Amino acid sequence: MLDYDEKRSYPRMQVDCPASFRLASERTPGGAIVKNLSGGGLLMWIDRALTAGAEVDIVITPYSPITPPLAARLEAIRCHEIPDGEGTFAVACRILEILPASSEAA
Repeated sequence: MLDYDEKRSYPRMQVDCPASFRLASERTPGGAIVKNLSGGGLLMWIDRALTAGAEVDIVITPYSPITPPLAARLEAIRCHEIPDGEGTFAVACRILEILPASSEAA
């Protein structure tokens, strides 16, 4: 048995799902790949940097039609460029609110 103390409030799930996002301050949508998801936040890869505190609406669309989309309002916590990611940024976000499934992030 591994001796590992999980410090997180919620376990992370690796998801690798496409998503669309829109900054609260902008009208132009963008594309994202959600790399992992937990009960309190997510990590997404996008093609531009975000500042900490930026509010983002997102709709995550799972590959399987059995799983419904997830719409949420997020707050960017930190952002860094992925080495050799050719302009890709990893953005860690906190989930502020789950939105109705019919919400359009993009």
